[in-house]
Amino acid sequence: MLREKEALPLPRSFYNASPEVVARKLLGRILVARSGGFQLAGRIVEVEAYLGVTDPAAHAFSGITPRNAVLFGEPGHAYVYFIYGMYSCLNVSCEPQGKAGCVLFRALEPLHLSVSNGDAGDPSAEEVLRRNRGLAPLAPARLIASGPGRLSQAFGITRASHNGVDLTSPASPLQIVDDDFRAGEIVATPRIGIRKAVEHPLRFYLAGNAFVSGKVSGRR
Repeated sequence: MLREKEALPLPRSFYNASPEVVARKLLGRILVARSGGFQLAGRIVEVEAYLGVTDPAAHAFSGITPRNAVLFGEPGHAYVYFIYGMYSCLNVSCEPQGKAGCVLFRALEPLHLSVSNGDAGDPSAEEVLRRNRGLAPLAPARLIASGPGRLSQAFGITRASHNGVDLTSPASPLQIVDDDFRAGEIVATPRIGIRKAVEHPLRFYLAGNAFVSGKVSGRR
């Protein structure tokens, strides 16, 4: 069982690269979130890269605004946006400060992580994730975090609470850690749910993983 004290968050230098490089490196790493007194974890199995001011599909394409300012700051910070009046989407900033870029988290494979207080009778991590999603106990586990809106809901991630938090800080409510998992084969496809720059193969996922969202065909 992974425990927070056993792993430090990935350093800022990890994110100080282009989004497509960081996106590939993130696959297989673990997102850890503190939510409601619990530590929740999911292996990153699907991501999308957004390239900043050169990418018509990116929020940074039109330049810096109050909404997207995190993307132009230091790498390694959470950028959370709200869409359709109901879904939060988690990204992490990349590139050196002043040059925007980010990676969108599209799907996680839920993992077991101990509760922070360890009291007897506490629900399991999976029970907490299901409760956050409003899922029945026997609903497929794939429904917990396969999709950017689903994973943010399951892990309690919101713009109000998490936009701008530093994922490289040991004190952060959101961290990404490495447990030496080997990612294996990575598939690249066009991004999902966008209307501009749709041809670029900037969606990446772990081949054969059951928790990936959307279509699972593309280029190795």
